[in-house]
Amino acid sequence: MYLVKRHDKETFSIPCKEISPSDIKTTTSPLAQKIIKKLTEKSYYPKELAYELNVHEQKIYYHIRKLEKAKIIKKEKTETKQGAIAQYYSLTKPSFAIRFKDFEFTQKIAEYSNESEFLEPFIENGQLNATIVVGNPNPHGPQRARARDGYYGIDFALFLGTFLQSINDLKVRLDTEVREKELKNNLIVLGGPITNNIAKKINRKSPIKFIRTRDGIIIGSTISKKQYLNDEIGFIVKMPNPFDKSKKLLYIAGNRYPGTRACIIAFLKKFKEISGGNRFNPEIEAKVVEGYDMDSDGIVDEVEIKE
Repeated sequence: MYLVKRHDKETFSIPCKEISPSDIKTTTSPLAQKIIKKLTEKSYYPKELAYELNVHEQKIYYHIRKLEKAKIIKKEKTETKQGAIAQYYSLTKPSFAIRFKDFEFTQKIAEYSNESEFLEPFIENGQLNATIVVGNPNPHGPQRARARDGYYGIDFALFLGTFLQSINDLKVRLDTEVREKELKNNLIVLGGPITNNIAKKINRKSPIKFIRTRDGIIIGSTISKKQYLNDEIGFIVKMPNPFDKSKKLLYIAGNRYPGTRACIIAFLKKFKEISGGNRFNPEIEAKVVEGYDMDSDGIVDEVEIKE
């Protein structure tokens, strides 16, 4: 059980234990509250608490017995102090709650929903409200391309799972099997136009996109007017779905699969930064990210937001 608080679009929690209304009276004494407060810092034995709180040791023992009976505190360890046995106590949980009514089933706790606005409407009421489209790993398309970045969709799905309460249907489609009517849903498209046919259809509508140059296909930003050539470059764009303007599309792709990996790492490590707008135009929800191999093992493991 956890006590949860929402503040400035962030979620904070602390382990919590339910106690009965009859046990709450053990905490109403000012001295009992001081004891509990001290035990949030570390475990203490009664004589040590008496010294810290400047009260008689017997008064400490009186409240210790009552708090232990109410299961608010517990014996943690025993040590020998100056030839005597010292019993250390600690809190069973760092916070406590009293419930006066039975629990009720709910799909979503509105007071502290941890859904980010950036993930709306892809996640609504604790449910995934989108089709995820990944490139087929088998040869397909005019270039007989094999998608190598599709498996990063697993890591992205795990990330989304932290915002979901349940899932009741299959949500992932290969680009070669997605149906026309599914394109009119909210979409999450993973991978670029060479390996993902759906990405090829939406790419030109994106404010950050793949463009063909004399040097090959690179990433270009219509926002900053910059071009990015490195394999470790990727982008994350939230925009209207071109197949149905009433829906939204999340486009996640890299120059090559290391760039796609960089995008997923950005969700895992820098989601708060991703949730904001582009630094050249905050009204546009689009980011360019670059991955780095910090431990020199040949695999991208860190990321920087470029725009």
